[in-house]
Amino acid sequence: MFEELVRNARSCRRYIASESIPEEVLAQLVDLARLTPNGGNEQPLRYAIASGLKTCAEIFPALRWADKLEGWGGPKEEERPTGYILILSSIEERMPATEVGIAAQTIQLGATALGYAACQFGSVDRVRIAEAVKLPADWRINLVIALGKPGERIVLEDVAAGQSIDYYRSPDGVHHVPKLRLDDVLVCRAK
Repeated sequence: MFEELVRNARSCRRYIASESIPEEVLAQLVDLARLTPNGGNEQPLRYAIASGLKTCAEIFPALRWADKLEGWGGPKEEERPTGYILILSSIEERMPATEVGIAAQTIQLGATALGYAACQFGSVDRVRIAEAVKLPADWRINLVIALGKPGERIVLEDVAAGQSIDYYRSPDGVHHVPKLRLDDVLVCRAK
């Protein structure tokens, strides 16, 4: 069921580093993303994948992990992602934000459907990542998606407008993600 897939496609911040994501799966996810709709069918996006231990180790410190989890420095070595997809566009063209969002969500849903987890990063050290993957200078990194086998339990919670929407971790290690109720996000119904 699609609703279940959407509910399970959460931003995962702890993975099982001993279970790598195969390069073929990363390519399969890029193949899904390339099929997504885009304005004027211009197809402005390109991709880079990283799955090697060395490259993944170079990318990891260039990501900013879970600012709202105070005192947490990010995943431990045994909890780190085992693959990355970079969503790119030409430095000569406009930044295709809508297309990036559609492609990123498609990758996230595809990963979830295959039993993997993902976390999307916009706050990254682009220079460091470009060096790690040996990215040609004519490409811009729009978004980085970390991927791997999920190593944490994530629970959605409905909250009313005005209540905290900050995600948090309970003492048992469960990651809680508050989501506003439908009545609080649906502004009007026109007939």
